[in-house]
Amino acid sequence: MPTRFPLHTVRTLFIGACVTVAAAAHANDDAAFLAARDAFAAGNRQAFERHAAGLQSHPLASYIDYYRLRMDIDRASPDSIAVFLERNADTVVAQRLRSDWLRQLAKTEQWAAYRTEYAKLPQKNPSPENDLRCHAARAGMVMGDAAAVDEARALWDTLDDAPSACNPVFAALFDAGRLSEDEVWARARRQMEAKRPGQASSVLDLLPAAERPGRVLDDIVANPARWLVRQPANFSITRRGRELALMAVARMARNDVRAAERSLEVIAARLSPQERAYAFGQLGWQGAMRHDPRALQWCRSADDAMDGDEVFAWCARAAMRDGKWKVLRDIVERMPEALASKPEWIYWGGRARGATGHVDQAREHYRRIADQPNFYGLLAREELGQPYQLPPQAAAPSPEDIRRAELTPAIQRALKLFALDLRTEALREWNWAIREADDRTLLAVAHFAVKKSLWDRAIASADRTVAEHDYALRYLAPMRSEVEPHVQARALDLSWVYGLMRQESRFIMNAKSSAGAQGLMQVMPATAKWVAKKIGLNGYQPSQIADTDTNLLLGTSYMRLVLDSLDDHPVLASAGYNAGPGRAKKWRAAKPLEGAIYAETIPFTETRDYVKKVMANAVMYNLVFGRKEVGLKQRLGTIQPGPGALPDDPI
Repeated sequence: MPTRFPLHTVRTLFIGACVTVAAAAHANDDAAFLAARDAFAAGNRQAFERHAAGLQSHPLASYIDYYRLRMDIDRASPDSIAVFLERNADTVVAQRLRSDWLRQLAKTEQWAAYRTEYAKLPQKNPSPENDLRCHAARAGMVMGDAAAVDEARALWDTLDDAPSACNPVFAALFDAGRLSEDEVWARARRQMEAKRPGQASSVLDLLPAAERPGRVLDDIVANPARWLVRQPANFSITRRGRELALMAVARMARNDVRAAERSLEVIAARLSPQERAYAFGQLGWQGAMRHDPRALQWCRSADDAMDGDEVFAWCARAAMRDGKWKVLRDIVERMPEALASKPEWIYWGGRARGATGHVDQAREHYRRIADQPNFYGLLAREELGQPYQLPPQAAAPSPEDIRRAELTPAIQRALKLFALDLRTEALREWNWAIREADDRTLLAVAHFAVKKSLWDRAIASADRTVAEHDYALRYLAPMRSEVEPHVQARALDLSWVYGLMRQESRFIMNAKSSAGAQGLMQVMPATAKWVAKKIGLNGYQPSQIADTDTNLLLGTSYMRLVLDSLDDHPVLASAGYNAGPGRAKKWRAAKPLEGAIYAETIPFTETRDYVKKVMANAVMYNLVFGRKEVGLKQRLGTIQPGPGALPDDPI
C-alpha cells in the first residue's frame, strides 16, 4: 500500500522541489552568462550567440545586449545604438557603449555626429575619459569652433599623461601658433622625468624635422652615460643638443646621482644658467629621494629656476630632513599653487613658518586643514591644541531607506556581478549607483553593504558623506572576534592592526594584489612561508594563505616580527610591512628624526602614502573603539638611527 503524506508535508516538498529547480536554472543561466562573456572577450560570435540564447530575462541581460553591439561596433547602425542607449538610459553599460560609439565615430572622422553624441555624455560623475575629451577638441577644431582651441590648450596644460588621441590636437595647436618650441621642449622634459619616453618622442615630433631627436631618446634611455661621452664637442650649439644632454643627465641621476653630477660638471660651461639650474634640480630631486647629504646643496644650486612638482616636493623634503626650516619655508613659498595647496605642504609650510618665528602665520596654515580627517589634518589640529574628535553620529537609516538602497537597479546588478566574481564590473555598477547620492542615501547604501558583508563597499560609500557621518562605518572593524585573539596573542595594538588591514585589503576576504599578496592582511607567499617557519607552523601549505584564520595568524605574526626588529616602532613597522624591513631601516637618518618627517621622506610613493594612512587610520580606530586617546604625534614619535636589516629578511 503506498505511503500517504499529510497535505502540509506534500506542499513543503513541492515548494522545496521548485526552489531546487529554480536554483539550478539560475546556476545554469549564470554559467551561460559567463561563457557568453568569455566568447565576447575572445571575439567568437558563434559561441557568444549560442551561450546568450535564452538570457533575455537574466539580471545582466543588458550586458549581453552590450556585448552583442560592441562586437560589431564598426558595423553598427546609429539607430541600433540609439535604441540601446534609450532602453538602458542612466546605466553604466549605456555610458560604456556611448563611449565606445564615440571612439568609432572619431575613428571614421564623423565629427558632426561625434559632437552631437558627446554632448549627451555626462561631463562629471564620471567625467569623460581623456581620449574622448581630445577627440571632442579635435572635432570642434575641424568644424571651426573657436572655443575648441581653448579646450585643446587646456588639455595640453592639464594632461601630463595624454593619450595618443591628443597628438593631432596638439599638432593643430602648434601649427596654429598656440604652442611655442619652449613649451614643447618643457613638456618633453616632463615626459622623460615621468619615464614616458614614447610620449616625449611624440611631443617632439611637433618640432621641425631637423630638430626632432628620432631614435636618440631610445639610446639615452638605454645608456645615458655612454650617449653623453659620444657627443661631439660642439653639441651645445643647438637647442636640440643641449636639451638631449640635459635629458641624459637627468636619466643618469635616476641610477647614480653622483655620476650624473660628474657628467654635469664636464658639460656645465656649455649650458645656459637656466639649463644648469634645471640639471641641478634633477640632481636635487634624485639625491633627496636617496637621502644623499648633498641633495639640498644641489637644490639650492637650482635657485629660482627650480621647476616641476617633484623637484619642489623632494627639495622641500631634503630641507625638512636636514632641519633647515628657513630653506623649507622658502621652497614652499615658491611652489606652484596647485602643489602648495595640498595638505602636506600647507602643514609643512606652517611648521616652517612656526620654526622661523611666524607663529600667527603657522596657525593660519593649520586652520586651513584642521577639519580634514587625514594624516595632516590630525597633525594640524594637534599643533592648534585641538585633538581630533569624531563628528556627531548621523541618525541610522530606517529599514525602508535600506530596502530602497537594496532595490536600486545598479546595486542589484552589482550584487549579481559580485556573486559571479566579476569584481571590476561590480565596482563600476556600485560606483555608478552612488555617484550623485546624498548623505542619507550613502549611509543607507553603506548599511546595506554591511548586511551583505561587503565591507569595502560600506567604507567607500560612508567615506563620501559631506555633512552627516557615521565613522563606525568609515572605520569598520569586521570579524573582531576573530581578529582580536591574534592581536592579543602577539601583544599588538588593535587600532594599528585594523588601520593596517583597512589600508591593505579593505577587508576583502579574497583580495589579491598584482604582486601576489593575498587575504585580509595581504601576505606575500614568500613572506608567509618565512613567517610559518619562524613561528613553527608545522605542515604549512601555500594554499592556507587564503584561509582567514591562517592569514590573520601569519599577518599578525609578521607584524610582531617586524615590530621587534624595528625598535618596536609602528611607523618603521608599517613601512617595513609594505616595503620590507630592510628598506625601512635604510630610510632612517644618521640622527634622531621626527616620525612625521621620516614618513614624509620615504622615497617610495606607495609606501609613503601607505604609512601616513595606516597611522591616521590607527588614530581614527582608537576613537571609534572609544579607547583612551593617543594622538598622532605621540604615535609617530621619534625614529632613532640604527644598523642593518633583519637576517634572512624575506623581502
